[in-house]
Amino acid sequence: MRADRLISLLMLLQTNGRMTADALAKRLEVSPRTIYRDLDALSSAGVPVYAERGPNGGCMLMESYRTNLTGLNEKEVQALFMFTVPGLLADLGADKASEAAMLKLMASLPAPFQQDAAFVQERLHLDPAAWFQPDENAPFLPLVQTAVWQNRRLRLNYRRGDGQWVKRLIDPYGLVAKASIWYVVGGLHSGKVQVYRVSRIMDATLTGTSFQRPESFDLVTFWQRWRDQFEAEQNRLEVRLRVPPTSGPLLALVFGEGIVQALQTAPTDTSGHATLSLTFDSLEGACRQLLGLGTAVEVVTPQTLREQMLARAKQVAEQYKIAEQPS
Repeated sequence: MRADRLISLLMLLQTNGRMTADALAKRLEVSPRTIYRDLDALSSAGVPVYAERGPNGGCMLMESYRTNLTGLNEKEVQALFMFTVPGLLADLGADKASEAAMLKLMASLPAPFQQDAAFVQERLHLDPAAWFQPDENAPFLPLVQTAVWQNRRLRLNYRRGDGQWVKRLIDPYGLVAKASIWYVVGGLHSGKVQVYRVSRIMDATLTGTSFQRPESFDLVTFWQRWRDQFEAEQNRLEVRLRVPPTSGPLLALVFGEGIVQALQTAPTDTSGHATLSLTFDSLEGACRQLLGLGTAVEVVTPQTLREQMLARAKQVAEQYKIAEQPS
């Protein structure tokens, strides 16, 4: 393990330049004292590494020193070749570049590691799209990507989720893909940071001005906080269902395999029907999804949902009613 850590330490210094012992210790999950011992070991091995004390001090390599050692172990090689998502890379126009980069990386690896990489590529494929979700048309994604790369302000005509159109001038801090749906995180002049679904951008233009991305802004941290808040703010509707014993496979197809286990532990009546509670975002969404299941489920509560589903079912029956033939 120490050999791997020494290589990681060397790569961190080569990539980041000056780093404090505390920062290195945090990244490598050891104590600062261990970092100093590792620096001594590297120095004894002929690596020109040294440490300076003081407010502007830190650990560093001589500027002229570079190593072509990849420092990759078996698990790291597998991880590199594991998390390549073709669909999302194609959205960004980077699929060919990613393929070329992987070929070059493969060629630079020792023979045993090439086998590790090939092993992963033959056995793992990541598909980012959710089930039954059509591909979203996001024609302005390349333009948004350019704005993100170049720190260029972006002027948008945007259609909100409620259908209203708004105009926005944003500083695009980053792009996020969630289940193949692209979002741009943008700062406003007021200092507020908002999230925009790229497929709802009706028009976009690059302005001639650049912006300074806040050094304290972390895209991953912001997105996780925003996502959690968004999910918590959604209107949640709890629906109690009566489920026949033969409906498990269909419900698993619609709601996922986890519902099978929930059905196994749910209380049942004398006829074998299980009582199950599910949560939906809205009354309309619950009606639309459950009505498509036909007699595979029966809504017990809330009563408002039962009434809405009855009204929709009558509309469908009326639409498909066969006209009586004259006698």
